[in-house]
Amino acid sequence: MVGLPYDCLANPLGAVRLTFEKAVASGSDPATLDGKDWGAGELFRQFLFDDDGLSQVPMLNQSTIKWVQPNTLVRFRGMIQDMLGNEYYVGAYKDGDMWRTNKFADTSRCPMDASSDMRIWERRLLYCVPIPGQNSWVESSHEAVRNSISPQREKRQREDDATMSDVDMVEPGYALEDSPNPKKMREDGMALEPLGLQKIVAEGNLSTLSLVPDAETNSLPCLVKIYDFPESDLKLNDVFEFVGIFTFDPDLTVDRDDNDELTDNFCEDTLIYLPSTKVPRLHCVVHRKLIGTDFLSNPQLELTPYVIKEVREALLGHLTAVLGNDRVAAQYMLLHLLSRVHARIDSIAVGKLSLNLTCFNKESISVFGNHLKLVMESLLPFTQCLPLTVDYLNTVSLAPKKNYHTNRLECGILQLAEGTHLTIDETSLQTGTLNSKGCENARVLKNMMDSQKVEYDFTYYKMEMAADVQLLILSEGKSNILPADLVLPFRPSSVDSALGVDGEMLKAWRWYLATMKSLPHSIEPHMQKAVEDDLVAARQADRSLGSQEFNGLPWGA
Repeated sequence: MVGLPYDCLANPLGAVRLTFEKAVASGSDPATLDGKDWGAGELFRQFLFDDDGLSQVPMLNQSTIKWVQPNTLVRFRGMIQDMLGNEYYVGAYKDGDMWRTNKFADTSRCPMDASSDMRIWERRLLYCVPIPGQNSWVESSHEAVRNSISPQREKRQREDDATMSDVDMVEPGYALEDSPNPKKMREDGMALEPLGLQKIVAEGNLSTLSLVPDAETNSLPCLVKIYDFPESDLKLNDVFEFVGIFTFDPDLTVDRDDNDELTDNFCEDTLIYLPSTKVPRLHCVVHRKLIGTDFLSNPQLELTPYVIKEVREALLGHLTAVLGNDRVAAQYMLLHLLSRVHARIDSIAVGKLSLNLTCFNKESISVFGNHLKLVMESLLPFTQCLPLTVDYLNTVSLAPKKNYHTNRLECGILQLAEGTHLTIDETSLQTGTLNSKGCENARVLKNMMDSQKVEYDFTYYKMEMAADVQLLILSEGKSNILPADLVLPFRPSSVDSALGVDGEMLKAWRWYLATMKSLPHSIEPHMQKAVEDDLVAARQADRSLGSQEFNGLPWGA
C-alpha cells in the first residue's frame, strides 16, 4: 500500500497544495472557487477526528512556541478578544500553466510577477488571547498533550519543512494594476484599490505595537485567520480551540527606523516582522467552541446516581469546612457555583444567582477570604478577584473601549469568558469621592450585576454585550454599590478549614460543577405556577413593607 505523499501534522501545506491541484485537475475553476473549500478541510477533519490525529497536535502556548516548528499543525485555546475585520490576499495564481494557491499560508511558494494571473480572496482576522483568569490546573491537565511530540519528531519536521522550502519565498498580498478585480474591495466603508504594488491591507492606520503584549507577562496572544466558516459561528469573548497551520519565520527582522508606509498600517506583511514570541499566526482549518467540561479530565469514578450524590455531599462538606462550619452559607455557595444564565427575557437574565456574603471585616477576610479564593481557583477553570476601593474605581478601566487611533478594542477587566467566577472584595472600601471614571465603573459593575451585560465604550455610543459571570461580593454590610440577588450574613464558628483535598476528589468536584451547569434547563408547568405564586406573594409583601416604612411604622409593626 502506498503511503500519503504528505504529513498532515508535519507538512499540512503539502496537503493543502495537493488537494488544490487535484481539484483543479478534476475541472474546478480557480476563478470560481473564491477561496471556498475544495476538499482540504475534509482531509484535515478525517485526520484529526476519524484517525485520532488530534491527540498528536501540540498545544501552542508560551512554553511550546520555543520548539514548535513553523508550517506545522498546532492547537491554540483562547478567547476572542477582538475581531479585526477581513484581510484580502492573493489566494490563487498561475505559475506558468499551473495554478497554485496561497491559502493557509503567509508567503507564496513561487515568485509572482505582473504577468501572473491572480485571484484575490479574503479571510477574517481574530485577535485571541489566553483565557482571562485561567487557573494553573487547567494547563497541567493538558501537559501530556503538549509533550506528545518527541525531539526525534521535531527533527523529522524540520527535515520535511526543508524539502518543501527549496523555492525562494516572496511576500504575498500585492495587488497589481492588471489583476482582474472588477470592483473596489471594501471593509467597513474603506476602499482598497489595487494600485501598482501597493499592499492590500485589512484596516488602515493600525498600530502594530498595540498588538504586542507586555514582554514581562506569560500571556501569548495569537492572530487567528479564519477560512470557510460562517461569521455567525464566532463571537466576541467566546472561548475556542483552533487547530491550524502555525506560520512564522523568526529569522525575519525589520528596521523600525525606516519611515515606510508599511509601519503605519496593520497588514499581514507588518506582522511578519513581529517576533514569534509576541504574536504568532495560526491559519485555522478546524475550530470548536469550548465549554466547562472541555477543560476537565474525567474522574476515576463510576458515575452512578448514588456516587454523584456522594460527590455533592462531599463538596458541600468541604465548602462548609472552608466557611468555618457555616452550613447555610455553604449550601447557598453551592447553588451560586451551579448558577448560569439559561435564558434572557427582556432585560432579565434567567438563572443567574449573585451572592453577597456580609459580616466580613479586615480580620475575617484575611482568613476566610483567602480560603475562598483558593477554593474557587481549585474548583473552577476561570476565576478573577477584584478589590473594590475608591482609588481602584477611579483609575482602572473595567469596560472594554474602542481606540479609534489604533482601531483596536482595548481590553477591560470585565471582558471575561462565559462561566468566569468574579469575587469582589468590598471590605477595604472607605469613604471617598468618585471621579467621573469611578462613577462610570460603578455603573458598569451594577449593570453587570443586574442584567449580566457589560457596556462596551465606543466613544460615540455604548453597546451592551451579554455576559455570564458568577458574582460573589464579600462585604461588611449589605453592598450599596452592587445589589446582589441573595444577601446572606456569614456566621463562622470555626477557623479550621480542610484545604488539603485528594486529587481524584478534586477532579470529581470539578466534573460535578461543570456537568450540572451544562445540563438543559426546564421548568414543569406545576412548578412554574408555584414560582409565579411565590413571586406574586413576595411582591405583595414588599409593597406592604414599603407602605409601613412610608407611614413611619417600624418593620413588622
